[in-house]
Amino acid sequence: MAAKKQQQGIDKPKKRKQNPDGKTEPGGSASKKPKLLSSNSQGNISKKPSKPFVKQERKSNETKKPQSGEETKVRLSKREGRIKAKEMAEARKKKRKKHYTLEQELASLWEKMRQRNIAKDERSKIITEALGKMKGKIPEIASSHVSSRVLQTCVKHCSHDERQAIFEELKPHFLTFSNNAYAVHLVLKMLEHASKKQLAECISTLRGHVATLLRHSVGSIVVEQAYKLANASQKQELLMELYSPELQLFKDLASIKESRFVDVISKLKLPKGSVLRHMASVIQPILEKGIIDHSILHRLLIEYLSIAPKTSAAEILQQLSGLPLVRMMHTKDGSRIVIACIKHGSAKERKKIVKGMKDNIEKIPHDHFGSLVLTCIVSTIDDTKLVTKIIIRKLQALLKDLLLDKSGRRPLLQLLHPNCSRYFSPDDMASLNFSLPALSAVNELEANQETESLKDEKSEKQNIKEDEMAGANESTDPENLQSTVGGKKDALLRRQELLVHSGLAENLIDTCIENAGEFLKSNFGKEVLYEVAIGGYDGILHPSMDEKLNTLHEAIASLAAKSKSEESDNEHVLENFHSNRTIRKLILESASFASTFWLKALKGNSRLWAQGHSSRVLCAYLESSDPNVKELAKEELQTLIDGGILKLPENQPSAK
Repeated sequence: MAAKKQQQGIDKPKKRKQNPDGKTEPGGSASKKPKLLSSNSQGNISKKPSKPFVKQERKSNETKKPQSGEETKVRLSKREGRIKAKEMAEARKKKRKKHYTLEQELASLWEKMRQRNIAKDERSKIITEALGKMKGKIPEIASSHVSSRVLQTCVKHCSHDERQAIFEELKPHFLTFSNNAYAVHLVLKMLEHASKKQLAECISTLRGHVATLLRHSVGSIVVEQAYKLANASQKQELLMELYSPELQLFKDLASIKESRFVDVISKLKLPKGSVLRHMASVIQPILEKGIIDHSILHRLLIEYLSIAPKTSAAEILQQLSGLPLVRMMHTKDGSRIVIACIKHGSAKERKKIVKGMKDNIEKIPHDHFGSLVLTCIVSTIDDTKLVTKIIIRKLQALLKDLLLDKSGRRPLLQLLHPNCSRYFSPDDMASLNFSLPALSAVNELEANQETESLKDEKSEKQNIKEDEMAGANESTDPENLQSTVGGKKDALLRRQELLVHSGLAENLIDTCIENAGEFLKSNFGKEVLYEVAIGGYDGILHPSMDEKLNTLHEAIASLAAKSKSEESDNEHVLENFHSNRTIRKLILESASFASTFWLKALKGNSRLWAQGHSSRVLCAYLESSDPNVKELAKEELQTLIDGGILKLPENQPSAK
């Protein structure tokens, strides 16, 4: 057996012994592997870092193993891990319970402090108690949808010192809270009740972040609130960083006194191209996100459009026409932008704008600036069928409310008497005549080129008598034309299509007949009734509505024919401040009304109305420029004058 093993050992090939020095043994074959290092001349050989190095590395690894072993010793067992996790869960539960308990306590206090019939001193005590519980926890509480409401109520009713303490704790987190859906309400409440110093500090905190916040649906509300509450210089400070990067970086540049943007650029010698690029980079992301409700953005757009070249201005207006412009009409600058879109837009864009108002027609006329947009539409857009279908039909269903509303009546007054200074202030007229310098010249050129074709269209569409045609031709003189840009149809023809042919005029007269007494005594309704009763400017309601107008005149006269005893509960129309002045104007302007009113209300009863406010109505017959009207009342009124009962105004001749 031993011999067999020996023989196997002889037959088995010997394993080649590696030489760490890289030399071949005498008589042995040379190694097939190349030498890694060569020996030097002195016989000092660099050792091959193969196995010794590997062994050393293994040793180092082995030395590290105990460290990993130590980590495994720290690692918890399954049982210990379960215990640790349970402890952490209990700690979190305890923390939540504590927070929930605080929320419950605050909610209980909130129910007491927000009552309307609570005494001021008692409320102050409750607020002080609530603030004591919230002290040092405001950053955490402000982001809670429950506790933040308590804090908002405290800010509203607390003392100045308590509000200052809240402000100091809130100030470091002002920008963070401005982007939080719950905390933003606390920020808005702080801005609303902030002192001048606190408001200035808040606006200073916003510096450099205005453009970023405006692109955020929540943060933009904070910027808008700060802008509304700011004074003129603070508003300019917020706007300046949106104009140019230089104005954003250097505060001294933003504190100049010039209010017009063109003057700012001129004084600071800012490169116009750089300013336009920066403003476009600010505006474009905001418009893409549809955040167009805020007045600060409307101001920015107005300034941009005032200096933008034709191509850039047209692109912005085209982009805005695709947005719901109803959300921009509630501000002065926003309404002017919508008016610019209407005037300078194409027929397709105007159609899109009008259709976008379809669901809000009931609300738009009651808004001061929204009514100006409707006034612009009825004065500019030539597609009268579209305007009648979407706007006029809706207005017809709301006529009484609109006629008694200060703003709601203005689109109707524009159709009855365009651009009358009695109904539109200079600022309103500036808005109606607003146009962009870069685009108005183009529109004027197009309008001049199509003048001849429009005259032919007018002669074809007007189906009225020859004498009316003559009056219409007189009213289309250049001096009487509206100064709006964009409308190419004749102004009188557009008014007739919207007012008479649509049936609006008939509904107006019927509404005035039904509510004549209320409108006469109303500060706003009397003016619409007056314009309707005289037949509108240029007699637009004559002769097609003459029969209806005579019915209206008789309705007014029948009110005046009532005796004072019948109107014992209410003031008589001849003695009311508003109504007697309206009737006097009607007598001076309309001969048909003066005749009806005298025969039905005053003839034989003039002695009863010769004193007080009603005497103005009698004197109007003597002041009339129509000789037929004077002749009606001459005999009866002269008797009253001679008897000293009726006194004429100074510098007024008698009836003789």
